Amino acid sequence: MLMPFTQKVLQVIRSIPEGKVLSYGRVAALAGNLRGARQVSRILHSMSGKHELPWYRVVNSKGKISLPPGRGYELQRALLESEGVAFSLSHTIDLNTCLWQPPDFMEWSG
Repeated sequence: MLMPFTQKVLQVIRSIPEGKVLSYGRVAALAGNLRGARQVSRILHSMSGKHELPWYRVVNSKGKISLPPGRGYELQRALLESEGVAFSLSHTIDLNTCLWQPPDFMEWSG
């Protein structure tokens, strides 16, 4: 049985639409824990395959991919680019255009 926070994290990540991203911290906040960004990272690491999550749509708060080159960075970037997410010359995503805004924040935080 999954803990309630974990269930909410999975729901939030599954809800991120194609071509949009969320930060680890934003996922945690939408799931009800403002300080749960590291826990989101652990959930993604351990459950992405089993739950078929669009893990690659979660980036850090600066709009950068957290995975290092040679350890998943290239795959994550390719998957995001295949959905139309553009990267700047400094390898960042413009969060002003690509950050997903859920239609009703109160629905997520309840």
